Amino acid sequence: MRSVSSPKRIAMLVLAVGISTTGAWSVAQTVHGGGHTHGAGHVHDKVNMPGLRGENATPQESAEIAALFKGFKTITREVENLPNGIKTITRSSDPAVSAALISHSLGMIDRVDQLDDPKIIIQSPTLDIFFLRGKAITSNIDITNDGLVVIQTSDDPAVIAALHTHAAEVTAMAERGMDAVHDMMTKRGMGH
Repeated sequence: MRSVSSPKRIAMLVLAVGISTTGAWSVAQTVHGGGHTHGAGHVHDKVNMPGLRGENATPQESAEIAALFKGFKTITREVENLPNGIKTITRSSDPAVSAALISHSLGMIDRVDQLDDPKIIIQSPTLDIFFLRGKAITSNIDITNDGLVVIQTSDDPAVIAALHTHAAEVTAMAERGMDAVHDMMTKRGMGH
């Protein structure tokens, strides 16, 4: 396992992993599916996944997220809520999905540290506190052959609560893919 903790080391590893995510980009661009309609003409485009784009997100970041949703059945996840944060172990049996998982996770942890919100269309409002108080989070990341182990802690009770909530949201997405996102958006009144 490789351990990463400083923002500079995270950025360097993001670059290195980003080079290996070409396979994830290909998965995101070539997986075929169709759109389907819900309710009053609301169409979900399962090929282009426009909801994964963001005001401040790169095409590569959106492609990584698409690869994770399209490959969610290959992802396993373990979460331990700690008194001051979380410990997560996330893996994929598919090397391209694993590369996307590692790059996405490192990139988002670096964005939180930089208070740089990607403003992804479907992102959970739980993330808002991270982009406001990201300096209150300490992250320790261990890269494995098929994923990563992340421990994130904080002294801020609101941030700790958000870490617990977000970990549960990510687990739901790993288990149910885009269906979990649809359910979360419906609960927030953004559904159809």
